[in-house]
Amino acid sequence: MNWLEMILVALDGIWVNKLRSSLTVLGIIIGVASVILVLTLGRGGQSKIMNELESMGSNVFVVYVNQPEDGDYNKYKITSEECKIMRESIEGIKALTPMAYASPQVQSRRKKENCMIIGTESCYNQITNIPMVKGRFINQNDDAAARKVIVINQKMSDDLFGVGGDALGQVITVDQTPVMICGIFKNGSGMLEGAPRAMAYMPINTFLSMFPYSGVYELDGSAETKEQVEKVAQRVLKSLEIRHDAVGKKAYMVFNMEQELQSANNVMSIITMIISAIAGISLLVGGIGVMNIMLVSVTERTREIGIRMAIGAKRTDIMIQFLIEAVVLSLLGGVIGVMLGLGGGAIVCLLAKIPFTVSIGIVLLAFIFSSVVGIFFGMYPANRAAKLDPIEALRYE
Repeated sequence: MNWLEMILVALDGIWVNKLRSSLTVLGIIIGVASVILVLTLGRGGQSKIMNELESMGSNVFVVYVNQPEDGDYNKYKITSEECKIMRESIEGIKALTPMAYASPQVQSRRKKENCMIIGTESCYNQITNIPMVKGRFINQNDDAAARKVIVINQKMSDDLFGVGGDALGQVITVDQTPVMICGIFKNGSGMLEGAPRAMAYMPINTFLSMFPYSGVYELDGSAETKEQVEKVAQRVLKSLEIRHDAVGKKAYMVFNMEQELQSANNVMSIITMIISAIAGISLLVGGIGVMNIMLVSVTERTREIGIRMAIGAKRTDIMIQFLIEAVVLSLLGGVIGVMLGLGGGAIVCLLAKIPFTVSIGIVLLAFIFSSVVGIFFGMYPANRAAKLDPIEALRYE
């Protein structure tokens, strides 16, 4: 028989024993589908994390007060003047701004609620590129004159003035102090935004006059290029340590997006590898199932093997025939597994709102692995069939 005839015979054998064949390839289907699903979700999740981190800027860094050894946080508090000097003197800095935080009560004529307010400078917009819905972000004049203005997010606007309400230009009270809304920005903007929540920005000088107890314990900045991030961040760190007599005290720490990108990438890769390895066990179990069913097939077709040998079939022909049947069985499981894996991946990605990407390499790898499983676990039954004695095989009942 030629190769095509052997494949047709294999398919016919699978069709005759539909239930048995289906149960046999179930392990391979589950294994392949699991691997495809995990790798698809892994790539999609990785892509989403990378996109979110990169949207914040891969050249962004943060220097903040850590837990000082002497426990005196106020000793390491950063001033706006220090920030300005470093911004103008350190090579490679694109922007550098002080950051201060408070969670006061804000009130409009309609409603009262708590929100997070961040005191910063106008150059913060250069670091994170906050998308405005209406109005403007705080500017240099706001910084210099300590104007009582505030930039709120859409969530805060909807909460205080109702969905569709005109918040721009309105006056609200922040911790009993009247301030004017000069801009509204999109939810999910800035480095601290996650799930939508009421959030706002104020000029740092205005903020510190209203919340003197808060202080500045963080600097957010960006380097001119992502290659300079680590060096620039370390220069800012060293400058602060020298100014505050904190050399060797670990009073300040550095966080940068480039490191975070690499860490997130490494974590996702490790998780994907571990889950893929677990899913791969199903493929091995499926392979054992193929071997068992092929051994049963050899036993059932012993007389057929004897007849084929008697009319001139070589031992290699018998071996190849059974190997082809094992490979076809495994490939069928692989095809179904790939379709289920891709279909399941598409549905989960849609529900989880992560990018769905199909890698041709992964699909080809699934088919190759299925073939290898068929050959490896089909070798023993095929070899056993080829070694049958023709006379004994013909006598088999």
